[in-house]
Amino acid sequence: MDAKTLFDQTTLECSKLITQRYSTSFTLGIKTLDKKLHLPIYGIYGFVRYADEIVDTFHDKDKKALLEQFKHDTYESIKKGISLNPVLHAFQMIVNQYNIDLDLIEAFLKSMEMDLDFKTYNDSRYHEYIYGSAEVVGLMCLKVFCEGNQKMYESLKEPACKLGSAFQKVNFLRDIKSDYEERGRVYFPGVDFNHFDKSAKELIEEDIQKDFDEALDGIRRLPNCAKMGVKIAYLYYLKLFDKIRKLPPETITHQRVRIPNSRKFSLLLGTYFGMKLGIV
Repeated sequence: MDAKTLFDQTTLECSKLITQRYSTSFTLGIKTLDKKLHLPIYGIYGFVRYADEIVDTFHDKDKKALLEQFKHDTYESIKKGISLNPVLHAFQMIVNQYNIDLDLIEAFLKSMEMDLDFKTYNDSRYHEYIYGSAEVVGLMCLKVFCEGNQKMYESLKEPACKLGSAFQKVNFLRDIKSDYEERGRVYFPGVDFNHFDKSAKELIEEDIQKDFDEALDGIRRLPNCAKMGVKIAYLYYLKLFDKIRKLPPETITHQRVRIPNSRKFSLLLGTYFGMKLGIV
């Protein structure tokens, strides 16, 4: 292995480590993708995870300046094809290799900026935020899954967006307590955290279920190299959603809902054998 290849490989391994440390469920999903997709998807996750950390974690720092520098460095790395920041170097390799559209990256970074500027969201900001924070991440991954097949990518864009939207809205419900108490945010338009009742919760859940339903057809049409990993992520979030649906509003405003690791592994095994047998 020459020195440049070693550098490239090491930066991708850094993003793999970030994924493993931050997300058990995402790591499990990646492991069931075809091996050739592992490092590219780790490269995408490492980028979005670190951007998210800027706005959610570094409370004693100038977040706006950090995000602006991160944004500048991202575009420079893509343009020049190199960065000494391992996360950005790994990401630019994937962007350039799979021709990921810059407008997807712009939309994502805009959503991170919105987290710095807004605490409550109207309908317009809500949909813009979900597109930038979740749907475009799904589209970046879809670019990798389609491996240059633009016709396939175009046919799967809409269900990929619906899946990302469902995941993000479930996250909003799961994290409604911490988003409000730690960051002062309420993402759902018109929702008052202090008066979050059954009718408000049910309206949100109906919207999420519609996204899940519309996403499923796209999962079935994914290339085989990606289908199982995405299906596991779908089933994991659907299970989390079902768990949230059964809880009263006052429970999710007082505690974060989780799926135990043992249950995540059982979902992994169940999906694997179900797909092998053609029943999932």
